[in-house]
Amino acid sequence: MVIPASSTEYLTVTVTARPAGIDLTGTAPQFALLPEARRGNPVPADWVTGEWDDADTARILLGPDGATALTRGRWHVWLRIDPPNDEVVIRAAGTLTVT
Repeated sequence: MVIPASSTEYLTVTVTARPAGIDLTGTAPQFALLPEARRGNPVPADWVTGEWDDADTARILLGPDGATALTRGRWHVWLRIDPPNDEVVIRAAGTLTVT
């Protein structure tokens, strides 16, 4: 996905792997957006709470009027879901380019 730094819009991630029989909509998804140069997994301070758009789509509002404003560059997008069971699912969800 490519967005301009001045835009405020939703970044969406479709969730295809989910714990069997667990309704995820009761637990807010979390996003970490890490600069391309940063390697490794997100740390606790990196996570920002998003919301569910529907049962399979997590989203977060990015931009100057959103939850997180990003500078120009490439960003690694991570998604974290903590369902009401023993699992905490963390996945690299792609790359975002901000122009």
